[in-house]
This record gives sequence, structure tokens and C-alpha cells, in this order.
Amino acid sequence: MIPIRLYLDEDAAQHDLLTALRLRRVDVTSAQEQGLIGVADRVHLEWCRSNGRVLYTFNVRDFYALHTDFVKSGVEHPGIVLAPQQRYSIGGQMHRLLRLIGSKSAKEMVNRVEFLSTWR
Repeated sequence: MIPIRLYLDEDAAQHDLLTALRLRRVDVTSAQEQGLIGVADRVHLEWCRSNGRVLYTFNVRDFYALHTDFVKSGVEHPGIVLAPQQRYSIGGQMHRLLRLIGSKSAKEMVNRVEFLSTWR
């Protein structure tokens, strides 16, 4: 089983969350680390597609719409995890992301949208 590799867009990228996930051996990177601050949402998802990373974002509306566009166009993406902004603490986000990563493979996430609220 190939594990999920995460990408945190500029909305979701928080230093403490990156550090907490890395301490738990999660392969994670961020928009800032990849020089993608201020780019269009589609660019983030295309970067994830090119690099085999599941995108984690608070931008629920826009990325759900992008997911729909990709699927309708027959273009695969590596998966998206959506969470409402300001709803979860760093620990809450980490806990739920770890549950997701422990339950799904990278292959199972292809073309899939998961809501962080599902992963208690």
C-alpha cells in the first residue's frame, strides 16, 4: 500500500501542523515550501497532480468545484481533503489527517474528496 503524501495549500499550511505531521513521519509539504504562494487554485491542484500529493485545504467551495471540473473532464487528481477554516485546532487537524492516512492509500484517494469532519 502506497501511503498518502500531503500538500498543504496556503490556506491550510501552518508551521505547527507541518511540524506535528513530520514528527509522525508523514510525507508533507506546503505551498510556501514549493514557492506556490498566490497562485490560482487550479495551479495548486495541477502541482499535486504532477507530484502525486493529496491536497489539504480550507478552501472548500473552490476546490470542490475544481474536483467536479476535473472529474467531468476525465482528468484524474490525487485527491483532496477539505476542512472548514477555523473549525479545528492543530491537534484536531493532525489527529484526523493521521486517521485518514492510516485508513486510505494514495491509490484509494485518486479522484476522491474527503471531508476532515468524517475522520474523528
